Amino acid sequence: MVIVTMFSSTVMVTMFSSAVMVTKFSSAMRTILCLLFLRILYPVSALPYSSPQAPNYLPGYPDEWAFTTRQQGEPAPNVDYREVMKDIVEVMTNSRDFWPADNGNYGPLFIRLTWHNTGSYRTSDGRGGADGARQRFEPERSWADNTNLDKARALLWPIKQKYGQGLSWGDLFVLAGNAAFESMGGPYFGFCGGRIDADDGSESVQLGPSPEQEVLMPCKVAGKCQEPLGANDIGLIYVNPEGHMGIPDPVATARHVREVFARMDMNDSETVALMGGGHSFGGTHGACPAGAGPSPREDPVNPWPGLCGSGKGYDAFTSGFEFAFTTHPTTFDVEYFKNLINFDWQVHVGPGGRFQWKPILSEGMDSPTAPTNDGRYPRRYVGALTSDIALTKDEAYKKLVELYASDQKLFNRAWSHAWYKLTTRDMGPRTRCSNDDAPPPQWFQYPLPDPPAQLANFEEVKQKLVEVLDDDTGEAIGMFTRLAWQCSSTFRSTDYLGGCNGARIRFSPQKDWAVNINVVSAIDTLEPIKEEFGENLSWADLIILAGNTALEKAGGKSLKFCGGRTDATDGKGSEHLHPKIAGKFSESLVQLKDSMVQLKDSIGILSLTQREFAALNGAGYAVGDSRDCDGLFCQRNSFQTAVTSYERPYSTTSTLSNTFFLTLLSERWDKFTIPDTGKQMYKARGKNLLMLPTDYLFLLDPELLAIVQDFAADNDLFLSVVASAWTKLSNVDRFKGPTGNVCDQ
Repeated sequence: MVIVTMFSSTVMVTMFSSAVMVTKFSSAMRTILCLLFLRILYPVSALPYSSPQAPNYLPGYPDEWAFTTRQQGEPAPNVDYREVMKDIVEVMTNSRDFWPADNGNYGPLFIRLTWHNTGSYRTSDGRGGADGARQRFEPERSWADNTNLDKARALLWPIKQKYGQGLSWGDLFVLAGNAAFESMGGPYFGFCGGRIDADDGSESVQLGPSPEQEVLMPCKVAGKCQEPLGANDIGLIYVNPEGHMGIPDPVATARHVREVFARMDMNDSETVALMGGGHSFGGTHGACPAGAGPSPREDPVNPWPGLCGSGKGYDAFTSGFEFAFTTHPTTFDVEYFKNLINFDWQVHVGPGGRFQWKPILSEGMDSPTAPTNDGRYPRRYVGALTSDIALTKDEAYKKLVELYASDQKLFNRAWSHAWYKLTTRDMGPRTRCSNDDAPPPQWFQYPLPDPPAQLANFEEVKQKLVEVLDDDTGEAIGMFTRLAWQCSSTFRSTDYLGGCNGARIRFSPQKDWAVNINVVSAIDTLEPIKEEFGENLSWADLIILAGNTALEKAGGKSLKFCGGRTDATDGKGSEHLHPKIAGKFSESLVQLKDSMVQLKDSIGILSLTQREFAALNGAGYAVGDSRDCDGLFCQRNSFQTAVTSYERPYSTTSTLSNTFFLTLLSERWDKFTIPDTGKQMYKARGKNLLMLPTDYLFLLDPELLAIVQDFAADNDLFLSVVASAWTKLSNVDRFKGPTGNVCDQ
């Protein structure tokens, strides 16, 4: 090693290159190996992909930026989104010295802003997306992929100031991309408004990097992150554009492009359309190897100043790549696809020190170039990322590239629909859109049929339910409450999917989940009532009303019922809604702190407070199902054996009370394995009393323990919280605009 370091870098490269060339590698592999060696020899410093995370800062703006049509902070309850888009276009073509616009147009920058806000969405838990506008906060604002987007947000501040609280940052971020595309010739499908800004970045903590993310969804190897994480590297929106694990291998990268885009529910045609549409414009920036400089977290006063020359304009460093995607960087067309097909491509290391691709030119052929800002600088060469070249190395992707290259109208349609899905996927059903001119419900919003034109007389339905409960020995109370709980507890506050409206529990995949074992018995019991009232009574209303009636029969407080639900015709939209809390966590009990993080995270996704969840968990313990049961609404001793007959070695209860909390505090608990099933539980010392691992966690956390003690001391308080929490969860999916609920009337 000492001898090697004495050689000049030129000698080292020559020796390495000679060794590679005599080895039996393909020419492409020899090129890649040589380039990798160059990377080692000339390391790139301060690259944004390794930037730490960050607080929020917007640099000062010149006074003349401010619009003065409305007093600052005055809300604008009826924002005209078209007027907002006009204001965005005005800003878009007015280049500012603090961050000069490429080609005099901020459109490509705004498209990147929109894409990187919305592209963080993932189906695994519904987190991410532009709703909340959390890119303003840590950890998202300091993600490597969000380098220099603080400048884009700064450019939009005067518009936010003009419209006040009536225009959310989240809506503004999406409108910025929409306005940019439309003004540069792109198709416009529509806009769903009503995003609600978050107060901080706490809802993005699980996206990482953070201790919570490491507990809930660890990534053992950077670049190989698995679901439920969205990207395959923390801090990236999708994949490493340089190639998987930083290796410019288009074939391997294509596999990871498909996998990562699928995590946000994008199919092949949507993936290719989105990549091609986004790369119809603009280019990349990596003027030198020095990097972008410290992130906002590292330097909130002067984040990402750029360490190449002036750090802006021709000297900008954002991603570390340096080229234009097309020869017309402010025009929406299919040149991106044509370039991929018409050129052969060669990998090389760009001036920013990253692997990128350039066309292989025939003799006498000029390299395609794009104009720069004002002609003072050389024209930019057209290039591509490894993730772009990957689209030509996968047969399915390549067919789509060829299809879009040959048909602008087809591409326009594919792009506009995919873009609308990308920007709207985290908004939930169409009924949450604030604007009447939003597009009609799309398939990815899982629209429901209209409710029955004439609703059933719910008092008569309730009387029929009471008759069933009166004729029963107590088991129907458990069956009905569990069915309603399992139906409602699919709700996710992160992307507003799930809930009992639609009654998708009747279909796959929900009816096949292990946690829903035997709910069909409750549905069968309700079938005669459904048949009697026919189309005027939806299954969704019947399931909720049955749960309400059962809780009241068990001694609960009177529950207000809000009818008007409707029934889905299939189970689509449930694929990622499997309940996160089913009483388990046993595999993590050696790490009780980790289990607590999982429990509290799941409670938050349900849109419940810890107190509300504790009350409903206690209700499930007291009056839950007692045969072939799984989940929280099961009487715990029913797990002692796999019950298949009406004979059981324990007594069932049908009285709603605070017994769960009293029992939990009164006994000492030891780990216990059910002999017949291997189910992990906790058993009271010297008594035949069982608790789920989830139950046991209530003793170990000070906040949860305080709630347990409150309910143990006051049964009426417990019953009151059960009533309010049950009603809240039953109605949480009855949307009327972004924040309204039809049941609040």
